[in-house]
Amino acid sequence: MTSTLRRRLLALTALASGLLLSASPGWAQAYPERPITVVVSYPPGGDTDAMARLYAEKLSQRLRQTVIVENRPGAGGTVGNTTALRARPDGYTLLFTPNPFTTAPQLLKLNPANSYDVLNGFEPVILTGWQSVMLVAHPDNGIRTVRDLVALAKSGKALNYGSPGAGSPMHIAAELLNRAAGINVQHIPFRGIGPMVPELLTGRVQMGYTTYGPVSQHIAAGKLVAVALTDPERTPLIPGLATVAEQGYPTVKEGAWHGFMAPKGTPAAVIALLNSHFNEIIRMPDVVEKMASFGARPAGGAPDLLSKVNAEDLTRLTRTIRELNITAD
Repeated sequence: MTSTLRRRLLALTALASGLLLSASPGWAQAYPERPITVVVSYPPGGDTDAMARLYAEKLSQRLRQTVIVENRPGAGGTVGNTTALRARPDGYTLLFTPNPFTTAPQLLKLNPANSYDVLNGFEPVILTGWQSVMLVAHPDNGIRTVRDLVALAKSGKALNYGSPGAGSPMHIAAELLNRAAGINVQHIPFRGIGPMVPELLTGRVQMGYTTYGPVSQHIAAGKLVAVALTDPERTPLIPGLATVAEQGYPTVKEGAWHGFMAPKGTPAAVIALLNSHFNEIIRMPDVVEKMASFGARPAGGAPDLLSKVNAEDLTRLTRTIRELNITAD
C-alpha cells in the first residue's frame, strides 16, 4: 500500500468516524419515534407490575410517547426475560425485573435456547429501587412472632409457606430460617405474589414471604399478620416491624431489588437518555410516596450500579442455593 493511498484511507476512516459521532446525538434526540414496550415477567396484581406501570406512565409523560407494559409471566420469570432478550436492541423494548432475574436460569436448569446470560445478556439501564421482604401469616395460626412460628413447627404441626417462585429472595429467606431454626416448613411456590395473596387470605397457605405492597391493606384490616422483615435492618417504611435477625436468627438476611434492562447492543445514547429520565422519575415526590406504599426505596445511579448488584447477587446467591439445596420445585 502506497503512502498516498494509506493517507486517503486514514482520511476516509476519520471522516466516517466523525459522521457517526455527529449522527449519534441527533439519533438520540429523535428517539423515541414510536411506542416503547416494557416487558414484565410476572402477572398483574403484584407490585412488580404496579411499579412498572408507575414508571412507564412517568416515562411516557417525559418522552411524550406511549409506553406499554406487557406481562409475560411463566417459568420463574424467564419467559418474559427471554422475550426481552430476543427483541431488537433499538431502545423500543425494555425489561423491568426484580432480582429473581439473577438466579432463575440456574435453578430451572434451562437449555441455552430458553435461557440468557445473567451477567452479559442485557444492557443495564438503572437500579430503580430496594424493596423489603417480609413474613406474614394468617391470623388463625396464632403466629405473631418468629418465636411463635418456630415453636409451632417444632411441636409437630405441619406448616407451609408461600413464595412468588423458586429461587426468589422470599424462597431463599424462608429456607435460611428453616435451616437456622432447625424446622421444616413446606414451600408452596406461586407464579408471582399476586396469585399467592388470595391463598394466604383463605388460610390454605398459612404463611407467606412477600413484599409489602400486595399485603399492606390486608395487614391494616387484620386479615394478615406482619411477623418479621427478612431485611438486614428495619425499614423506615414499616418502622415497628422487627427483623428476623432481631428475633433471634441473625443469619437470615435477604432483601430485594428491581431495575430496568435492555437487550444487548441497545445504543449507549439511548441507555444514557433512559437512565437520566429514570433517575429523575424515581425522585419525584409522588413516585417516592407510591414506592413507599410498596415498601420500596429509590436507588438510582449509573447503569453500572445495576451490573454490580446483579453480579454480587449471582456470587452470593449461587453459594446459598447450593448450600440449602434449593431447587425449582
